[in-house]
Amino acid sequence: MSGDAGESEPSLRDIDLVRVRYVDAEGARHLVGLEEAAGVPYEDGRMVRAIPSHRGQGHMPGQYWVAKWGDFVDYESVLESKWLMLLDFDPQVTAFVTQPMEFDAIDARGAWQHTPDVFARRRDGSVLLLDVKNPELRDDPKVRLQEERTQRTCERLGWDYAMVSEPSGQRWVNIDLLSSARRPLYLGADLVPRLLDLAREPVEIGELMRFMEYPDLARGVLYHLMWHQRIVTDLDRPLRETTLVKTAAEAQT
Repeated sequence: MSGDAGESEPSLRDIDLVRVRYVDAEGARHLVGLEEAAGVPYEDGRMVRAIPSHRGQGHMPGQYWVAKWGDFVDYESVLESKWLMLLDFDPQVTAFVTQPMEFDAIDARGAWQHTPDVFARRRDGSVLLLDVKNPELRDDPKVRLQEERTQRTCERLGWDYAMVSEPSGQRWVNIDLLSSARRPLYLGADLVPRLLDLAREPVEIGELMRFMEYPDLARGVLYHLMWHQRIVTDLDRPLRETTLVKTAAEAQT
């Protein structure tokens, strides 16, 4: 056996050199150190790599339509699209982009590269970086090492980081339902002032619908207003006819 008995395996922090590769809005490629990387507006740039799409692959790529700015964002899997939806709904998130940069690094265990799944910019300027992983892979040693390395890099950048899997809970169920009404209103747009007026005081959804001449149409408009958080409720509870809703302005008073 080589080495002294008291020797331990090198820490990942003993060697930790990271550079960041990204593509700006004009399509120019850049490779920068972490100090410069922290201030780059990745949300204005392009994806650092194209998402592969071929017959027989284990996931389904596609495009998510973002209500925040009315355009499409590419995603690599249906699971990833769910997290794009959650970011789209989050009022603190102002922009997000997929495949935003590539970390090109070396540490005590060797060289590594990683392209995180999603970069999100919050209203206060802070950053959330996400990796979306199939829950069946979360305990894979390679995945855990990737998570550790990316977490450590984000700490140095001053960013928040999370590796996420399948969203769960009642809140996700409700947001998924409301997302069906996130697109701009055409039919039923004239119902918006009436719904906002009736919801100035807390009112049950079922009662609100009884005021409407066309309740099926009005329900879709209500969900649109709830997606855009002009009418709010407790989304951690099931949405039922007895659920109380109210306008956002009234909820803040």
